[in-house]
Amino acid sequence: MHLGAFSKYFIPFGNYIVPILLWTTNKDKSEFIDHNGKEAINFQLSILLYTVVLAMFSFPFFIFNVLGDASISDLFHFHDISFNFSDAGGFRTLIGASFIGIIALIGFFLEIIFTITAALKANKGETYRYPLSIRFIK
Repeated sequence: MHLGAFSKYFIPFGNYIVPILLWTTNKDKSEFIDHNGKEAINFQLSILLYTVVLAMFSFPFFIFNVLGDASISDLFHFHDISFNFSDAGGFRTLIGASFIGIIALIGFFLEIIFTITAALKANKGETYRYPLSIRFIK
């Protein structure tokens, strides 16, 4: 179930579909399988939530830097806006994009490390609780 999260690289939303299918079809077989299924699904949902929050912070930052000095009334009269991609906020944009990119990259590597660790622990018959995981399914 844990390694099923890597199916997202081959199947759209596979990181949700595969663990949910495996968990729902096998959860009644043992408490161990039930626990691991919940952990895998909770972690993938947590990653989704963290990604949405990161996008919410990065999107307005990008828009306001690209639009430059456009006012709110300019946004309603779209033809009056001049996009300035050459400068785009200059150094501020570079710093902001680098910071957000670094956070996303760290999150990507942590997701891989935590998923592999959970799969190895489950293979040994040990329980594992993902760090930074929100318990959506209890």
